[in-house]
Parts: sequence; C-alpha cells; structure tokens
Amino acid sequence: MTPRIHICLLLGLGALSACRGQTSSEPPIVPLRNMHQQQRYNSQAESAFFSDGRTMRTPVAHTVAREAEIDPVLSTGREASGVGYVATIPEAVIVRAGSAGALLDRGEGRYNIYCTPCHDGTGAGQGTVVKRGMPTPPSLHDERIKHMPDGQLFATISNGVRNMPAYRAQIPLEDRWAIVSYVRALELSQPNTGSAK
Repeated sequence: MTPRIHICLLLGLGALSACRGQTSSEPPIVPLRNMHQQQRYNSQAESAFFSDGRTMRTPVAHTVAREAEIDPVLSTGREASGVGYVATIPEAVIVRAGSAGALLDRGEGRYNIYCTPCHDGTGAGQGTVVKRGMPTPPSLHDERIKHMPDGQLFATISNGVRNMPAYRAQIPLEDRWAIVSYVRALELSQPNTGSAK
C-alpha cells in the first residue's frame, strides 16, 4: 500500500475514535432550528396578535372537529328526540363494523381489555380488582342491566357511574358500541346467572 492510503486510514481511524465515549456540553446541531424550537403561545398567556389579548380561542361557530361524531344518537346513545335511550345498537354502528359478527368479535376483544379487570370474563363482577379490595361491581346478568336499553349501557360505558370511571377518552365510540354488543351476548350465553332484583 502506498503511504497516501496509510495516512487516509489513520486519519479515518482517528476521527472515529474521537467520537467514542465523549459527552459534549455543546447544544446539538440542528439544521432547521425553527422546527426544533417553534414559537408558540402558552395557555392563558397574553397575545399581542388578537385584539382581546387572549391566546386561548373559542372554536368558530358551527364547526365540528374532524374526529367528532356528528350523529347525536351514535355519540350519546339517546334517541333523536333526546328524551330516552335507544333500545338497540343503531344500524349505522353495525354497518361501520362490517357486520354484527365483526362488531361482536371486536367487542369481545375490547371487553377483555377494559372490562374484565372489574366484571371478570363472565360478567359476574368478580374481577381481579374485586379480589384486591375494590367494591364489587354489579353483575352484568342482573335483571336491571339485562332490561336496560342498549343506549343506556353505552352511556354508562362512556360517562361512568358510581365507582366505574368514564371511558369516553380511552375507548373509541365504535368500540364502546362493540362492548355493548358483547355484553348482550354474555347475558344470552349465561341466562340463569343474574340476580332477581
């Protein structure tokens, strides 16, 4: 090998060894600084841009967030009049899922994730949290729950009740309806396990 190649190899090895094990106190090199540290307003800070001086803006009238459900029957479980709850799962939910069977399968998976810790796999209300001292939730086989409209069961999952937390933020809307579907299947699969309250 020629001396020129030896020098290049030594310089290359020297450059690589200089990068090993050293902590730099210098700030990182960021080519596009404006993407690294963007100017923004903090919540409840003063704004020189808007005439009222506020940074927090109310949404424009009659606008809906892209991910928001615009059908109040699907989003609340209440009838269109707003008076009572829908008796059964709305047809639009089944269509979105692809079929009633697909909705049921999805509901089983979501139930096992979110509901089993309290209501157990059978819906009897003897989950692992009960064994660790939490109050016993009602059995999903109680006559009261069996005769509850599907919309009310959906609203309970969404908004919570007593010790049960609201799952509106954790479980997407279609999955909450899928859980209702699976709960109804659980009740049919074990018809004689409910209490006669």
